[in-house]
Amino acid sequence: MAQTVRPPRAWEAGREEFPVFTRALYYNTCSLGALSRTVADAVRAFLTLWDELGAAAWYGPWLGEIEALRTGFARLIGAHGDEIAIFPSVTAALTAVASAYDYRTRPKVVLSDREFPTTVYQWLAKVRSGVELVTLRSPDPLTVPLELYERAVDGRTQLVVASHVYFTSGAIQDVAALARAAHRHGAHLLVDAYQATGQLPTDVHEAGVDFLIAGGLKWLLGGPGIAYLYVRRDVAAALRPTDIGWFAHRNQFAFDVARFEHAHGARRFEGGTPAVAAVYAGRAGLDIVEEIGVRRLRERQVELVSRLVAEAHARGLQPRVPAQVTDLAGIVTIPREDPAAVVGGLRERNIIIDQRPGLIRLSPYFYNTPEDGERVIAELAELERRGIR
Repeated sequence: MAQTVRPPRAWEAGREEFPVFTRALYYNTCSLGALSRTVADAVRAFLTLWDELGAAAWYGPWLGEIEALRTGFARLIGAHGDEIAIFPSVTAALTAVASAYDYRTRPKVVLSDREFPTTVYQWLAKVRSGVELVTLRSPDPLTVPLELYERAVDGRTQLVVASHVYFTSGAIQDVAALARAAHRHGAHLLVDAYQATGQLPTDVHEAGVDFLIAGGLKWLLGGPGIAYLYVRRDVAAALRPTDIGWFAHRNQFAFDVARFEHAHGARRFEGGTPAVAAVYAGRAGLDIVEEIGVRRLRERQVELVSRLVAEAHARGLQPRVPAQVTDLAGIVTIPREDPAAVVGGLRERNIIIDQRPGLIRLSPYFYNTPEDGERVIAELAELERRGIR
């Protein structure tokens, strides 16, 4: 078992920042990060500026907050500020990326059946436009072997799309190896890091990825309405996305409707006016993650997940996990016959988890304790004893 990274009291003191724990045991960060007092205060600050300054808030605090968020996310993943674009959702970011390619000479997009539907639908909908979608089939419920990608990528491949952490298993993919496999054939790699950024240390330059998408909803603690797109500098310079908005213009405040010039860097992928309340929430959540440090968060995750998996095995619950817990992020799945009944049964005990078809997802973060995991597993075992599984 991993050693405790901080003295227990220090971690538990951080729990006081999240009011939900006064009412329930929250164990569902893989679906939505718990609301912090800091994030709530940030949204109230936005509302105050709106009330006091009206539209004048744009030309100072609001635009400044957007740029601070861009810089903060870049710092978190080892990127430059001009390599980050801001979106209201990952879907909007993917739409901009997909619009930047000519699929006539390189029609293939390679992805797997382990991906979140959003990333699949984006290119599935473009099959009629000439995209040749290659879907790799996972040999197990956990991950997709690297060799499947290596065999599928060739000189006709435009893009490889893969998760850093798979949402139905929590298994971690080697994105640096995938980048090398894609680049050997002149293809680009797009990484869906929604379930990774914030809980896994990430250096996009070192990994060599071309695109990375993430959002504030889960491990970045910023809630819905904010998403991020990293585009490597040289890749951005070579592409001209067409599904964009006025924030993608090189000089957006010239209001020039006679011609369009793409902005430099990743901003050329951006759309319309961002949701500023979500920007404030996103930056506040990001600040919490940065203050703790992603490496420390990862060490805490390994500690919590190790205890959780060991307890589940001891109770005979058969968690679906890789051989090494270090190959797992902060998501532990357990197959259940009736996931909805199990989630409902735990909710009656003030324990909040999530479900997906055929399984439940248990998801600790730094604000949880090892004892939280023990309680969750004990209650699951009790539900099973009563025939709810």
